[in-house]
Amino acid sequence: MFVEELSKFFAKTLSFLLSLTIIFTLFNSPTYAAKTSMTGDYAKDTISVVKTLQEAVDTPKDFADKEKVRQESLTLITDYISRYRNRGMVNKTQSFTTMQTALNAMAGHYKNFANRPLPDKLKERLTKEFSIAEKMVLRES
Repeated sequence: MFVEELSKFFAKTLSFLLSLTIIFTLFNSPTYAAKTSMTGDYAKDTISVVKTLQEAVDTPKDFADKEKVRQESLTLITDYISRYRNRGMVNKTQSFTTMQTALNAMAGHYKNFANRPLPDKLKERLTKEFSIAEKMVLRES
Protein backbone atom coordinates (compact mmCIF):
# COMPACT_ATOMS: atom_id res chain seq x y z
CA MET A 1 0.00 0.00 0.00
CA PHE A 2 2.75 2.40 1.01
CA VAL A 3 4.77 1.47 -2.09
CA GLU A 4 1.76 2.18 -4.34
CA GLU A 5 1.25 5.64 -2.85
CA LEU A 6 4.95 6.36 -3.07
CA SER A 7 5.05 5.37 -6.76
CA LYS A 8 1.97 7.57 -7.48
CA PHE A 9 3.66 10.46 -5.67
CA PHE A 10 6.85 10.05 -7.71
CA ALA A 11 4.87 9.76 -10.95
CA LYS A 12 2.99 12.99 -10.17
CA THR A 13 6.19 14.75 -9.12
CA LEU A 14 8.00 13.63 -12.25
CA SER A 15 5.07 14.73 -14.40
CA PHE A 16 4.99 18.14 -12.69
CA LEU A 17 8.75 18.65 -13.08
CA LEU A 18 8.61 17.62 -16.71
CA SER A 19 5.79 20.13 -17.32
CA LEU A 20 7.76 22.91 -15.62
CA THR A 21 10.82 22.07 -17.70
CA ILE A 22 8.83 22.26 -20.92
CA ILE A 23 7.19 25.56 -19.96
CA PHE A 24 10.43 27.22 -18.95
CA THR A 25 12.17 25.96 -22.06
CA LEU A 26 9.47 27.40 -24.31
CA PHE A 27 9.28 30.79 -22.62
CA ASN A 28 12.98 31.13 -21.96
CA SER A 29 14.08 30.81 -25.59
CA PRO A 30 14.81 34.10 -27.32
CA THR A 31 12.45 35.40 -29.96
CA TYR A 32 13.74 37.09 -33.05
CA ALA A 33 11.89 39.70 -35.03
CA ALA A 34 12.02 39.32 -38.76
CA LYS A 35 14.56 41.66 -40.26
CA THR A 36 13.01 43.89 -42.87
CA SER A 37 14.35 46.48 -45.23
CA MET A 38 11.21 48.62 -44.91
CA THR A 39 11.51 51.89 -42.99
CA GLY A 40 7.81 52.46 -42.34
CA ASP A 41 7.65 55.55 -44.54
CA TYR A 42 5.33 54.33 -47.30
CA ALA A 43 6.38 56.84 -49.96
CA LYS A 44 10.12 56.29 -49.44
CA ASP A 45 9.73 52.52 -49.27
CA THR A 46 7.64 52.45 -52.43
CA ILE A 47 10.16 54.52 -54.38
CA SER A 48 13.03 52.39 -53.07
CA VAL A 49 11.27 49.15 -54.00
CA VAL A 50 10.42 50.51 -57.46
CA LYS A 51 14.04 51.45 -58.12
CA THR A 52 15.44 48.15 -56.84
CA LEU A 53 12.94 45.99 -58.70
CA GLN A 54 13.34 48.03 -61.88
CA GLU A 55 17.03 47.17 -61.75
CA ALA A 56 16.04 43.49 -61.44
CA VAL A 57 13.72 43.85 -64.44
CA ASP A 58 16.51 45.48 -66.46
CA THR A 59 18.96 42.69 -65.62
CA PRO A 60 20.18 41.01 -68.83
CA LYS A 61 18.97 37.47 -69.56
CA ASP A 62 22.51 36.09 -69.51
CA PHE A 63 23.45 37.69 -66.16
CA ALA A 64 25.56 35.29 -64.09
CA ASP A 65 23.92 35.98 -60.71
CA LYS A 66 20.30 35.90 -61.88
CA GLU A 67 19.31 33.46 -59.09
CA LYS A 68 20.57 35.91 -56.47
CA VAL A 69 18.62 38.74 -58.13
CA ARG A 70 15.50 36.55 -58.15
CA GLN A 71 15.83 35.66 -54.46
CA GLU A 72 16.50 39.24 -53.39
CA SER A 73 13.54 40.45 -55.43
CA LEU A 74 11.22 37.89 -53.86
CA THR A 75 12.41 38.84 -50.38
CA LEU A 76 11.88 42.53 -51.10
CA ILE A 77 8.40 41.88 -52.52
CA THR A 78 7.44 39.84 -49.46
CA ASP A 79 8.75 42.51 -47.08
CA TYR A 80 6.90 45.29 -48.89
CA ILE A 81 3.57 43.49 -49.17
CA SER A 82 3.78 42.21 -45.59
CA ARG A 83 4.50 45.68 -44.28
CA TYR A 84 1.76 47.58 -46.11
CA ARG A 85 -1.01 45.12 -47.07
CA ASN A 86 -2.85 45.43 -43.77
CA ARG A 87 -2.46 49.18 -43.33
CA GLY A 88 -5.83 50.79 -44.04
CA MET A 89 -4.43 54.20 -44.88
CA VAL A 90 -2.08 52.69 -47.45
CA ASN A 91 -3.76 49.66 -48.98
CA LYS A 92 -6.65 51.71 -50.35
CA THR A 93 -4.43 54.05 -52.35
CA GLN A 94 -4.03 53.70 -56.10
CA SER A 95 -0.28 53.58 -55.77
CA PHE A 96 -0.46 50.54 -53.49
CA THR A 97 -2.94 48.65 -55.66
CA THR A 98 -0.79 49.34 -58.73
CA MET A 99 2.32 48.21 -56.86
CA GLN A 100 0.56 45.12 -55.57
CA THR A 101 -0.52 44.18 -59.09
CA ALA A 102 3.02 44.57 -60.42
CA LEU A 103 4.59 42.75 -57.48
CA ASN A 104 2.15 39.85 -57.77
CA ALA A 105 2.97 39.48 -61.46
CA MET A 106 6.70 39.59 -60.85
CA ALA A 107 6.62 37.22 -57.88
CA GLY A 108 4.30 34.87 -59.74
CA HIS A 109 6.72 34.60 -62.63
CA TYR A 110 9.72 34.15 -60.35
CA LYS A 111 7.99 31.40 -58.35
CA ASN A 112 6.40 29.51 -61.25
CA PHE A 113 9.18 29.90 -63.80
CA ALA A 114 12.28 30.11 -61.64
CA ASN A 115 14.67 29.08 -64.40
CA ARG A 116 13.26 31.40 -67.06
CA PRO A 117 14.08 35.10 -67.41
CA LEU A 118 11.28 37.66 -67.36
CA PRO A 119 9.61 37.79 -70.78
CA ASP A 120 9.83 41.08 -72.67
CA LYS A 121 6.07 41.64 -72.48
CA LEU A 122 6.14 41.26 -68.67
CA LYS A 123 9.17 43.56 -68.45
CA GLU A 124 7.29 46.26 -70.34
CA ARG A 125 4.24 45.86 -68.11
CA LEU A 126 6.30 45.99 -64.91
CA THR A 127 8.23 49.05 -66.07
CA LYS A 128 4.98 50.83 -66.88
CA GLU A 129 3.28 49.89 -63.58
CA PHE A 130 6.35 50.80 -61.52
CA SER A 131 6.46 54.18 -63.22
CA ILE A 132 2.76 54.80 -62.58
CA ALA A 133 3.02 53.71 -58.96
CA GLU A 134 6.03 55.95 -58.36
CA LYS A 135 4.21 58.98 -59.82
CA MET A 136 1.07 58.21 -57.83
CA VAL A 137 2.90 57.84 -54.53
CA LEU A 138 4.64 61.17 -55.06
CA ARG A 139 1.29 62.79 -55.82
CA GLU A 140 -0.40 61.15 -52.80
CA SER A 141 2.22 62.20 -50.29
